[in-house]
Amino acid sequence: MKVKAARMDSAAPLFFATLGEKIAALQGRGFDVIRLDIGSPDMPPAPHILEALSRAAGRAEAHGYQSHNGTAELRRAWAEMYARLYGVTLDPQREVLALLGSKEGIFHLPLAVIDPGDVVLIPDPGYITYTQGARFAGGEPYYLPLSPERGFLPDLTGIPGDVLKRARLLWLNYPSNPTAATASLEFFAEAVAFARKHDLLVCHDAAYSQVSFDGFQPPSLLQAPGAKEAAIEFNTLSKSHNMAGWRVGAAMGHPEVLRSLYNLKTNSDSGHFLPVMEAATAAMTGDQAWLEERNAIYQERRDLVMQALKELDWQAATPKASLYVWFHAPQGWDSEGFAAAALERSHVSLTPGTVFGKHGEGYIRLSFTDSTERVAEAMERLVKVWS
Repeated sequence: MKVKAARMDSAAPLFFATLGEKIAALQGRGFDVIRLDIGSPDMPPAPHILEALSRAAGRAEAHGYQSHNGTAELRRAWAEMYARLYGVTLDPQREVLALLGSKEGIFHLPLAVIDPGDVVLIPDPGYITYTQGARFAGGEPYYLPLSPERGFLPDLTGIPGDVLKRARLLWLNYPSNPTAATASLEFFAEAVAFARKHDLLVCHDAAYSQVSFDGFQPPSLLQAPGAKEAAIEFNTLSKSHNMAGWRVGAAMGHPEVLRSLYNLKTNSDSGHFLPVMEAATAAMTGDQAWLEERNAIYQERRDLVMQALKELDWQAATPKASLYVWFHAPQGWDSEGFAAAALERSHVSLTPGTVFGKHGEGYIRLSFTDSTERVAEAMERLVKVWS
């Protein structure tokens, strides 16, 4: 009996699944492991969001199937948030598509817009779902190296002509997972112009756009001239509003692309839970002051990490946004070897850069999404063992 399709050969269990087994084994031996490997916010959403969820869940009529495109109120909330933050005007009906978290849309998009053999341009290091979505759709990933010399921005002019002729989709992600790099509006304008010149779709994953520090505000790709004619942007409340497990996201931009993705969604899911959508609407339209307080906590943790890395002489750029610090592994170590050693010797779990592609070799991603006290303790452990 056939129990696995050939396409599943490229879908090995994610690194974090196998990492969880190693951590459980250490904990079984009595060790206290501090996890700075996964980017899941440790703080809850604001009280008014939880109250909206509770109120809606108490209504008898709130538990049935919902529209694949979410409620009109939810789509308007996304459009209003983009107008407030970026000055971008969106038609809630045609230019906003509700998603079950942005990962769902990122994975499904290639199935909706590319054909087998089409090339998908993917940053390396980058979020693994860009690659997996392309492969499941029969696409051919082509990796764009990200280097510190270019600020971890891809060199679009260096893509070979024969690759460009078959390219249909370009992925960008700023603030970046895993590098924490940011992009300017000027770079986004160049990317949009590049996409229009070469007749491809540029897709921006903006998951961390509201987690920023030192007064920095990351731009939206949709602010670039002509963006809605050549691009879509994925966003999510997972990081921006501490709602990772709620699975609330959206795609915005090119209406025909969104229509293709919507048609796919009607065959793959049955809409979101109404109370979650109503709470998400409250999250985007209600008081936003708590986000500044939340970001100040993240900034304090970032600074604790940077101070410890300085003591250890481990090189890293201070991130202006995201939940991560991307630092060089200590001299003499490769990424996987050091992450494994840090887990065994310091009982601090980190992510090797190679999880995100071959150009992540030599780097480690650290996520400051545990409590400030635990982040401080983790850094003390690393300094004690490795200094």
